[in-house]
Amino acid sequence: MAAVISDGPPNPSCKIMIFRPSMDEFREFNKYLVYMESQGAHRAGVAKVIPPKEWKPRKHYNDIEDLVIPAPIKQMVTGQSGLFTQYNVQKKPMTVKEFKQLANSDKYRTPRYIDYEDLERKYWKNLTFVAPIYGADINGSIYDEKTNYLKTVQR
Repeated sequence: MAAVISDGPPNPSCKIMIFRPSMDEFREFNKYLVYMESQGAHRAGVAKVIPPKEWKPRKHYNDIEDLVIPAPIKQMVTGQSGLFTQYNVQKKPMTVKEFKQLANSDKYRTPRYIDYEDLERKYWKNLTFVAPIYGADINGSIYDEKTNYLKTVQR
């Protein structure tokens, strides 16, 4: 985690930065966030963190199907030519199993794509036709209880 020293602000173009922390760095995630900001990651408003290969959030996901998503959000978007309005519609509660079935349905599954730019184009092209649904503001975590690596508020 050596910092880059320069005369100007880090990440002057505000590009989305990608980080690949080691397992030791990942265990001390708050410290790693400080490093990311020292590199200018905050200037883009978002950054991608790729966990180390040896990190696993859960041993398996067999025991979360009955977990309830109390207020799934349907994100309604209208607009065209780069100008969009978005509002949220709260849906009835659903289980993770029901959400998974919905996510894997023909309507919501990830379309075929050539690369991530192609996938992003398809996302924006179809955003006003198929309203995304997501589980927001859910208390708790789907990490195993013994997963204590991200020493953040998730503990």
